[in-house]
Amino acid sequence: MRCAGLPLFLVCGTRLAYPSGFPTRTLATGEANKVPRQTAQPTVETLNEQGPAPRYLQLKQFICRQIDSGAWPPHHRVPSENELVELSGVSRMTVNRALRELTAEGRLVRMQGVGTFVAEPKSHSPLLAVNNIADEIAEHGHRHHAEVELLRAELAGPERALAMGLQERERLFHSVIVHYQDNVPVQIEDRFVNPALAPNYLEQDFTSITPNVYLQRLSPLTSGEHVVEAVTATPEEAQMLQIVRTEPCLLIRRRTWSGKRIVSVARLLHPGSRHRLEGRFGEPE
Repeated sequence: MRCAGLPLFLVCGTRLAYPSGFPTRTLATGEANKVPRQTAQPTVETLNEQGPAPRYLQLKQFICRQIDSGAWPPHHRVPSENELVELSGVSRMTVNRALRELTAEGRLVRMQGVGTFVAEPKSHSPLLAVNNIADEIAEHGHRHHAEVELLRAELAGPERALAMGLQERERLFHSVIVHYQDNVPVQIEDRFVNPALAPNYLEQDFTSITPNVYLQRLSPLTSGEHVVEAVTATPEEAQMLQIVRTEPCLLIRRRTWSGKRIVSVARLLHPGSRHRLEGRFGEPE
C-alpha cells in the first residue's frame, strides 16, 4: 500500500503526525511560525470565583469556558505552563495536571517544543445509521477528499466467504480508501464487495464518489449490522492515519444487506482523538 508523502515529524525518536492547521516548527532553521496572542488569562481572582473546587479543576474549567465561548478557537495557542503558573498563582504540578487531563480528553493538543493548542472538534457519526462520510465532513464545514490505497479483485478465503454469504474462493472486490477531513486523515475504509451486486465496482473513481454513495445507487440498503471495538492500529494503518502507533482507535465492523443478499463488509478505522460515535433512542417526553 502507498504510504509516501505523509507529513510526519520526528520527535524523540517517535514518528508523530501533527494535524493540519496547527503551528509547526521549521526544523531546518529553528524559526517557529507566529501564533495568536491569548485573549483571556486565568488569574488568582478568576479561579477564586469558582468556589472550593480543587485548583487543577478550576483551571480546567476556566480553559474549557474559553474554548466553549469561542474566545480560544481551534488551533489557538494556550499560555505555556510557566505563564499559567505566573498568572494563576498555582503550582507547576497543578498546571501540568490540568493540561495533561484536557489533552487526554481531546480538548487540547500538546506539541513538544512548540506549545499547547486548542484541538479541532472531533468529527462524529451516528452509531446506528449508514451515512456517507463525505456528507458528514461537509456538514461540519470541512472539505473531504479521499486517497485510494488498494482496488482489486480477490478470491474469498473461508472467513471472508462466511462473512459475505459466498462460497470459498468465489471472486470478490476489495478496496482500501483513506478519507480526509481537510488535510487530516480521519478514516481507513477497508471494504469487501459482492461483485454480483456491483459488477463495475473496480472501474469507479473513488476520489470523486465514495463507495457508500455508489453502492446505494446500485443496491439500496435494507438492513445493516454494526460492531464497535476499541483497538490499536497496525504499523501500516498508523502511517496512513498519521498517528503514533499507541493511539487508541475506534473500529466499526459493518455489514450491509440489500434484500437477502450481503452487499459489502467494511472495516472502518478512526483515530480516537479525531472521531466519536453518538446515538439517540426515542423521543423526550
